[in-house]
Amino acid sequence: MTTFHPLPSSEPIKEVIHAGFDADLPLSGGWGYRKTDATVIESLPDTVSLTQLEHMIASMRAYLEMNMTLPKEARYGSINLNEKQREIIEEDERIFHRVTYEISAMKEELYATFIDEYKEGYGKETFDLEEHFKRRHEATLIRVEPYWFEVTKIR
Repeated sequence: MTTFHPLPSSEPIKEVIHAGFDADLPLSGGWGYRKTDATVIESLPDTVSLTQLEHMIASMRAYLEMNMTLPKEARYGSINLNEKQREIIEEDERIFHRVTYEISAMKEELYATFIDEYKEGYGKETFDLEEHFKRRHEATLIRVEPYWFEVTKIR
């Protein structure tokens, strides 16, 4: 089983996201593995909803954990997140969202092989589309991970 390590909190989250994704997001705090290191959303940009911003931040964390911080041969691609559960927790005049995401991904090299196979075989009588997608599904890693956000400042 593949183990992914929590991102270190030695660098401010805002700076890591800017360096890795060229995005300036109004964030502070940690990477949201626990309530004590929740990602603090300082303000809400006009262009996205809170749910969209949380999903984007969680996607960035997953991409950093599963791709950018790993050696090339261990990297995952086709990383997708789907929200599975959302809890709102009010504590000491602070508001937290504990959002649980299902994360699907596939090893990058394997994913590239499946894409090439699909492009080469699609539309040919000998290509078993059902079998192709069955093997892709079997090769997909599924993780379920919580992410803690503090949203006190935007409420």
